[in-house]
Amino acid sequence: MSLTAFSFPTRTLYGAGALAELPAALVKLGVHRPLVVTDGGLVKTDAFAQLAAVLGADDQGKTWFVFDGVHPNPVEEDVRQAAAALRDHQCDGVIAIGGGSPLDAGKAARLLALRPGFDLSKFYDESDWSGLLPLVAIPTTAGTGSEVGRSSVITLDATHRKAVLFNPEMLAKLVILDPALTVGLPPHLTAATGADAMTHCIESFTCPSFHPMCDGIALEGVRLIFEALPKAYRDGKDLEARGHMLVAAAMGAVAFQKDLGVVHSLAHPLSSICGMHHGLANALCLVASMRLCSARRPGIYRRVGQAAGLEVVTLSDVEVDQVTIAFVESFLAGLGLNKKLSQHGVRPEHLDALVAQAWEDPCHRTNAVPVTIEDLRALYLEVL
Repeated sequence: MSLTAFSFPTRTLYGAGALAELPAALVKLGVHRPLVVTDGGLVKTDAFAQLAAVLGADDQGKTWFVFDGVHPNPVEEDVRQAAAALRDHQCDGVIAIGGGSPLDAGKAARLLALRPGFDLSKFYDESDWSGLLPLVAIPTTAGTGSEVGRSSVITLDATHRKAVLFNPEMLAKLVILDPALTVGLPPHLTAATGADAMTHCIESFTCPSFHPMCDGIALEGVRLIFEALPKAYRDGKDLEARGHMLVAAAMGAVAFQKDLGVVHSLAHPLSSICGMHHGLANALCLVASMRLCSARRPGIYRRVGQAAGLEVVTLSDVEVDQVTIAFVESFLAGLGLNKKLSQHGVRPEHLDALVAQAWEDPCHRTNAVPVTIEDLRALYLEVL
């Protein structure tokens, strides 16, 4: 029996109005001059207005500061500029607010605030990342679960590819899950980010690594998503559905401590090469990848089907997967996520580069079943 380590993340405040607890929490963390890391779109929203009100709108630029230059798929320059802002304003902590991109950039900015000029492509050459500034993570989408993650996904200058920068020191000191901050998220982004969380739960559960705690969390995440996502998609002001999606997204990120699978290896290059939203990329690749996994390991989605509330107990392994995959396909279609990659700007001439990057991406190495580079090409062609 091999040795396995189990680890779960940080303190979390959950509920409508939880943002009001931020000032007191910052005091407890010893943070008096925070930098808010976000993107240009978020600063125009009611969610940012709520944050500004809590921090003191008149104090912006005096006791708290803003960096809003994060791209939809964060790049190294975003991290470097945010770190420079931390130093220039003599900030003593980070508040990362928004979707997965600002959260990832906010987490990583602390690396370069600690070690200015460090080459992030050599991140794993440095083993000691203690001493990072405290981070408060506040998601305004329910998808990546980056708020509870110990890594950042950043496109690096040296490779022009997404890299996962993982270290336990990157974990936030506090997470605030306030559904009131997500009510303004448009339906198409509600769907795409929710599909990201769903993919996390499904892929982590079927990952062959041994982690029964994460398995249980993944299956409950599946249940919550299938129940809450259509409600949040139809009515963005449904605070209960929004709240359950925030929790499910965090659960998906906790669950993928086990690791992920081929869907994420396909999705990452679609973002770095084609600029596609990560959740959308996952959604468009998920069903085809599930079919491939099921063909080689029948019955793999039985408990996913049960978590979705499907009547699958008496079905054979082949039948249960067919029913579950058909349900997932219909579920995504109901959210407007049933188009092809070509309808989102992906062209045949992208294929070779996509396949090459997908093969180098580590996620497929922990897929439910082994895959080859030819499998990756075939999957892209199927959803192109």
